[in-house]
Amino acid sequence: MFKLGCASSACFRNEILSGLTVALALVPEAVAFAFVAGVEPLVGLYAAFMVGLLAAIFGGRPGMISGATGAMAVVMVALVAEHGVQYLFAAVVLTGLIQMGAGVLRLGKFIRIVPYPVMLGFVNGLAIVIFLAQLQHFEIKLPDGSTEWMSGTSLMLFGGLVILTMFITHYLPKLTGAFPASLAAILVVSGLVIGFGLPTSSVGDLASIKGEFPSFNLPDVPFNLQTLWIILPYSIILAAVGLIESLLTLSLIDDVTNTRGRGNRECIGQGIANTTTGLFGGMGGCAMIGQSMININSGGRQRLSGVAAALFLLAFILFASPLIEKIPMAALVGVMFIVVLATFEWSSLRIIRKIPLTDAFVLVLVSAVTVFTDLAVAVVVGVIVSALAFAWEHAKRINVKGYDDEKGSRVYELNGPLFFGSVKSFLELFDPENDPDDVIIEFQNSRVADHSAIEAIDNLAERYIKAGKSLHLRHLSEECRELLKKAGDLVEVNVMEDPHYHVADDQIA
Repeated sequence: MFKLGCASSACFRNEILSGLTVALALVPEAVAFAFVAGVEPLVGLYAAFMVGLLAAIFGGRPGMISGATGAMAVVMVALVAEHGVQYLFAAVVLTGLIQMGAGVLRLGKFIRIVPYPVMLGFVNGLAIVIFLAQLQHFEIKLPDGSTEWMSGTSLMLFGGLVILTMFITHYLPKLTGAFPASLAAILVVSGLVIGFGLPTSSVGDLASIKGEFPSFNLPDVPFNLQTLWIILPYSIILAAVGLIESLLTLSLIDDVTNTRGRGNRECIGQGIANTTTGLFGGMGGCAMIGQSMININSGGRQRLSGVAAALFLLAFILFASPLIEKIPMAALVGVMFIVVLATFEWSSLRIIRKIPLTDAFVLVLVSAVTVFTDLAVAVVVGVIVSALAFAWEHAKRINVKGYDDEKGSRVYELNGPLFFGSVKSFLELFDPENDPDDVIIEFQNSRVADHSAIEAIDNLAERYIKAGKSLHLRHLSEECRELLKKAGDLVEVNVMEDPHYHVADDQIA
């Protein structure tokens, strides 16, 4: 059920002002990402409005801001270039359906398999990406269409306004928390630039943001299998990128606010937002870590701030475009620089020499891949490297303790998990030729984890049978015994005082 989340007038005021601050920061980002995707600025602005509004209403993380993002924009470039913007809208509709399916299937919980070093790398890499994205505003366009870096007076003026914005944003909360610092900084710097006629770039220099209310239109594409095969690969990638970035941002905000969002509901909310956006001429989007941090730092913790940000953005498009276009870019760049400083996990630099070498490598690797490719690739690479390192480390830990019991049977107490990485070492631990006629493997301190483990046990049983000896497995969990049914009659399973192990399962949305 949707609730605004405010029970007092102070909360209501703070959420509204925080939403206004976020809306101002959304404008240049949406325009920039529209250019990245190769579409008109209004396509990005409509996406920022609709994705932001619907994700705030239906999503699983109050206070999180969604909109058009660079991570998804870079995936759209090839589709727009080859087939046109209408195919993009169709792909965004399908993206939303895939994301809703992920939520219904409760796949949001799998974000918990992302290791903490990958999270740190994601946060640091994204902070660097946000920082690098702001550098383009330190360039000036020449009459021939080329650009060059600012210098002299223009650089001093722009840099000075950025520093002033950062100064106000950082120090105002120490004096009062009654007004969002980021919004105060934008208003002060805008007042100085407009009042004194200072020659510096503004939002209007990027593009006009004036437009009409977005209207419903089915994507103008043939509804056939050929269209589906064109858009399906892009939709799958967009859905994956959007959910990964949204769920990781959700986890980050959970840590910052010491609360817990609902991952599966967020999947459904993002899906609703993207499907609707595609039907109203928007480019789609997902959670935005920069704007979400602006909102959280400004005091926006409820759904109301996200709703307010989206409605303010719509008001800018419909009614206030001439005024918003006068806001100096230096003010928005200063706010984003503060976001960079708050987002980057500076503690990771301090602990990098104290954590395991593999974790340090993953942290740096994910940061670098995030900067040079994209977020989805970085997270997948980080999880794979972490999983391989984990497997290698645990593969070395399997061992046995052998002794003869009172019946003359040789008992092997197996310690450590039996899985694809440890099966070779497992097979080398036994000596079928020289063992007694009856052998028992004690699994109380071990687990049969995968099909490679089953095959290893099967092979070991064959070796004992060929030697004319019998093999028994003892204290297997129920899950292990289910797996071992595939081993057939080669293995005799003797369960004694079987401990009740269960595979971890998550039923929480």
